[in-house]
Amino acid sequence: MVPYILTDNSLTVVLDGKPFSMSSASPSFHLAKQALAEERWNDLEGLFDVGQAIETYVDGNIEVKHNTLFYRGDEVNNHVVDRILEFMQKGLPFKPLIRFLDKLMANPSRRAVDELYRFLEHKNMPLTPDGNFLAYKGVKHDFTDHYSGQFDNSVGRVLEMTRNTVCDDANMGCSYGFHAGSYEYAKGYAHNGGNLMIVEIDPTDVVSVPHDCDCQKLRTCKYKVVSHHETIDTPLADVLVDDWYDGDEVSDDWNDGYATGYDEGKSDYSNN
Repeated sequence: MVPYILTDNSLTVVLDGKPFSMSSASPSFHLAKQALAEERWNDLEGLFDVGQAIETYVDGNIEVKHNTLFYRGDEVNNHVVDRILEFMQKGLPFKPLIRFLDKLMANPSRRAVDELYRFLEHKNMPLTPDGNFLAYKGVKHDFTDHYSGQFDNSVGRVLEMTRNTVCDDANMGCSYGFHAGSYEYAKGYAHNGGNLMIVEIDPTDVVSVPHDCDCQKLRTCKYKVVSHHETIDTPLADVLVDDWYDGDEVSDDWNDGYATGYDEGKSDYSNN
């Protein structure tokens, strides 16, 4: 047994005559307490070096040292980083979050980087093990989109458009781009015998999170349809859809009407 003192705020141990201390804010605090309780003395010293403790769990672009996360050598501070450090501290699986952040940091849109993860938490959209995320998309009975009828959303299909044609203005509710969102939002597009699909999206391909519909949808340039969730038979009056927008001017009344009918939105992507 090693000498130690544990409080709600810190842990100090003495190993081979050398003291080691960490605060409860350390990502390794929970793991260190477990090692202490299980008398795994050989594991303790490494846990006091945060960088060493998580080195085998991070991708090459991401490194954590002294409770600070770096992407390609630059310090990163955002909501995803807070969650990663929290999951490390609590001993929760954080590898999907690391992979999500790695992809998110490759997104050229500063707004998407800042807003996307809060959006996913807000609508409880799950991450995949490789760092993508899942969302819902409502389509017609024949699996085509409501607006143009040109995009086949059958299971397995990957849909893509040129990124710089997708609207990156979050103040524009209805504009260019593929839209997806939460269950409640997407089911409005699957009414009258339509289909509700689950899609997978790479964080790199998200372009914007529009402010309308209570920030419950997003626009992306690419996604993959991964499964059929259900068929919706319930009628929904006055549905206005925006799976794809052809560039004609849209009035404020049209935008207001669109925002009124729906609660939630999701978006999807995957590699070919």
